[in-house]
Amino acid sequence: MGFLLQGHKFSKQYEIDMVNGALLGKMLRFYFPLMFSGILQLLFNAADVIVVGRFAGSNALAAVGSTSSLINLLTNLFIGLSVGVNVLVAHFYGAKQKRELTDMVHTAVLTSLIGGFLLMVLGLLFSRPALELMGTPEEVIGMSVLYIRIYFLGMPCMMLYNFGSAILRAVGDTRRPMLFLFYAGIVNVILNLIFVICFHLGVAGVAAATILSQTISAALVLLCLMRTDSVYKVYLSSLRIDREMLIRMIKIGLPAGLQGSLFSISNVLIQSSVNSFGAIAMAGNTAAQNIEGFVYVSMNSFYQTAISFTGQNYGAMKWKRIPRIMLISLISVTVVGLVLGNGAYLLGDPLVRLYTSGEHTEEIVSYGLLRLSYICVPYFLCGIMDVMVGVLRGIGYSIMPMLVSLSGACLFRIVWIETVFRAHHTLPVLYLSYAISWSLTFGVHLLCFFIVYPRLLKKQKAS
Repeated sequence: MGFLLQGHKFSKQYEIDMVNGALLGKMLRFYFPLMFSGILQLLFNAADVIVVGRFAGSNALAAVGSTSSLINLLTNLFIGLSVGVNVLVAHFYGAKQKRELTDMVHTAVLTSLIGGFLLMVLGLLFSRPALELMGTPEEVIGMSVLYIRIYFLGMPCMMLYNFGSAILRAVGDTRRPMLFLFYAGIVNVILNLIFVICFHLGVAGVAAATILSQTISAALVLLCLMRTDSVYKVYLSSLRIDREMLIRMIKIGLPAGLQGSLFSISNVLIQSSVNSFGAIAMAGNTAAQNIEGFVYVSMNSFYQTAISFTGQNYGAMKWKRIPRIMLISLISVTVVGLVLGNGAYLLGDPLVRLYTSGEHTEEIVSYGLLRLSYICVPYFLCGIMDVMVGVLRGIGYSIMPMLVSLSGACLFRIVWIETVFRAHHTLPVLYLSYAISWSLTFGVHLLCFFIVYPRLLKKQKAS
């Protein structure tokens, strides 16, 4: 593992030249480690869910699953700031602006630690009131609160990993973050089995295993940044908040974070609506969410690819390459979404059974398959929507995609729940809101690109 943390000679072989030469091969080199990284992160939670579902019962499974939308609500604001880090580091790296890149990197690392501690406090103080507002059933809420409070103790490490890996992604390095997560994932699975099966710690055990594994991945990313001899090297003595860099990070990252948080509000409302159908429906919904999560990260990796490639080419003033980056990303994410989304549904029965055992298994499987049919089959629509957001953010537009996404997806889902779902209180009606909102939002994002891109070309000619 030591060679992964070595200096400049080793760092260069992990970086990708995004501004010269053919795009497809380089984008796929960037994409696949990123996809596997996302899958490994999901395995943290999947290991939690599978172990707790099979060895601690359906209520424990529902307890872990009911926390995901609340966790996302609290964390997405700061994770959104890491999008700002990704875009700005890509801009500075593409433009070869060494001083600005150094200031940005050190501001990002310190911001991640401060944000992580703030999130830890929020999670400890407000988890129970929030879960009560979501209508979490009485037989589940005690375990849900315990899980989320332990989970949030690891927030500083989670934020450090996210910001650190955003820096590495911006310069084209997606392989080392993937390997770091692989090591941490092995630890997570082993600790899950020990804590739950051997020590019977239930949801507390899986939460503890998760934060210990997150600590490992965060430490490896930080060591990687400290030991490189490249321009993005981190010096602990130089950690400080550069006011200008923080403002620029916030201008790009805050809209992304607000979008993620407000999206999570709509998902919290959807989770609350699912909760109204009882613990068995919650357990089936949880299993299906974990399965579809693997499809989502496989598509979302093209969103992150689009951000980094667009960002570097924007910084290098090679703006005519941007439409090709967008087209490759849209075609690729459509293929991945159709193949994996439909595959998840077709294999849904045995996959959902991995997450449960006992007397309610058939009901849980039925609820899980219902969600997969409405979410996973048209999931490619979510992928192409996200790619358009990535391209727009890569060229420096962050408020526009935020407003479009909030109107076309978040607001639409809230209105749907309060009108259509209220009139037809069934899970199919609830799940149908996803595909409709993805289609509407993609169409408007595409229109926005065709409005702003010609302006970029005019600006380039005038300069």
